[in-house]
Amino acid sequence: MITNVTELTNLASKCSCGNKHFQIAIDKIEISHSAFEEAVIFLKEKSFQNVVIVTDKTIDHALQGAFNDAINKTNLHVTTCFVEQDEQGDVVADEQALVQVLLETPNETDVLLAVGSGTIHDITRFASYKMGKPFISIPTAPSVDGFNSMGAPIVVKGMKKTYQMQAPIALFAQIDVLANAPKKMIAAGFGDIIGKYTSLTDWTFSHLVGGEPYCPLSAKVTADTLSYCVEHVDSIAAANEEGVKILIEALVASGLAMLLIGHSAPASGGEHHISHCWEMEFLQKNRPAILHGAKVGVTTQLIADLYKNVFSEYLLSEQKLEQLRTDKNNDYINRIIEHKQEILEAIENIPAPAKLKEMLDQLEGDSTSEMLGVDDQLVQESIEKAHLIRDRYTILKFINENIR
Repeated sequence: MITNVTELTNLASKCSCGNKHFQIAIDKIEISHSAFEEAVIFLKEKSFQNVVIVTDKTIDHALQGAFNDAINKTNLHVTTCFVEQDEQGDVVADEQALVQVLLETPNETDVLLAVGSGTIHDITRFASYKMGKPFISIPTAPSVDGFNSMGAPIVVKGMKKTYQMQAPIALFAQIDVLANAPKKMIAAGFGDIIGKYTSLTDWTFSHLVGGEPYCPLSAKVTADTLSYCVEHVDSIAAANEEGVKILIEALVASGLAMLLIGHSAPASGGEHHISHCWEMEFLQKNRPAILHGAKVGVTTQLIADLYKNVFSEYLLSEQKLEQLRTDKNNDYINRIIEHKQEILEAIENIPAPAKLKEMLDQLEGDSTSEMLGVDDQLVQESIEKAHLIRDRYTILKFINENIR
C-alpha cells in the first residue's frame, strides 16, 4: 500500500495509460505517535509565523489540548477559528461555514491547519484555496479518504457539489488520537474504504462502456488499499492503534490515487452519488447529519445488489442483451456486449451485499438504511435520481436509462 509520494511519482512516470498524471505537491506525510510534534517542526522549517487553526469545539474538547500543547511551545502567532454548528448541532461545509472561515482568517496568515474530520477539511480546503494560502491536514479520526485530496464537497443552496480546490502541503496523523476517536467514526472510515468495491467497478464500467479515461496505476493503488483493509478487518474492528494505523494509511493512499489523476473516479461512484442524495435530503428537512462513510457503507450494498443481482442477469442472458439492443439501439449496449467478459470479471470482485453488511456489523457501524434513519422511499428515489448528480457513466445511469 503506497503512502509515499515519491514512490507513487516514480510509478506514475512508468505508467502507459496515456492520461495526464498530476504532480502531487504534498511535502510530508507523517503517521506516527509524534505527528503533532512533527507538524510543529514542519511549520518552523517552512518559516510560517501566522497560523490559523480551523476546527470546531467538539473536536477541540476531544483533543483535550493535545495539539495546542505542541503548537503553544513555539513563538508562532496562532489564531483559532471554531466553525459554528448548525441548529442540529452539526458542522456543515456550506456557505455560512465558508464565509466564517474567510472572515476570521487574517490577511497576514501564512497557512491554515485543518484540525478535525472530513467536513473541517472540506471547509479549510475551499477557504484556503480561495485566499491563495496553503493548508495542512491534521485528521483527528480515520473517518474519510478525503483528507489529502483536492476535492471539496460543498453544500450550496441545499445542493451538494464537489469543487476541485487544492491538496494539503502536508498531513500529520497522530495514532493515539485516531485510536481515541469514536468507534462510529472508525466504522465510517472503513465504510468509505469498502465503497471502493463499487467505485472501482463503476470506473471500469464507465471506461469500457462510456469511454471515460482510466488509469490502471490509480486503480491498483485504490484496490490495494481496499484489500489491505479487508485483510486486517479484525484489527480495525478492535479499534486499537494497529488497526487505526492500517485504516488511516489506507484512507491516505486512496487520497493519493485521486490526486494522481486529478479526480475522484477511483474512489467515488454510484455509492457516493446515492449518499449525496441522502445528505441533501437530510439537510433540506433539518435532520441531523449522518457520517459520510456510514452512508457509503450502506449505499455500497445497494450498488453491489444492482451489479450482482440486476445487471448480471442481463449480462448472462444473450436473449436479454439482444432484446436490449433491439429496444434501445445505442452504442452503450453495443459496448457492453463487446466487453461483457471484462465487466463480468469486475463484478465478480464485488462481495455479496450480505458480506459487506457483515463487515460493517463487525465494526459496530450502521449497516442498513433503517439504522441510518433512511426510509425505503428515499432509498428508491435516490437509486432513480442519483445518477443525475455527476456526469459519469455509472451502473446507475445505465440501468435508469435502459432497464427501468
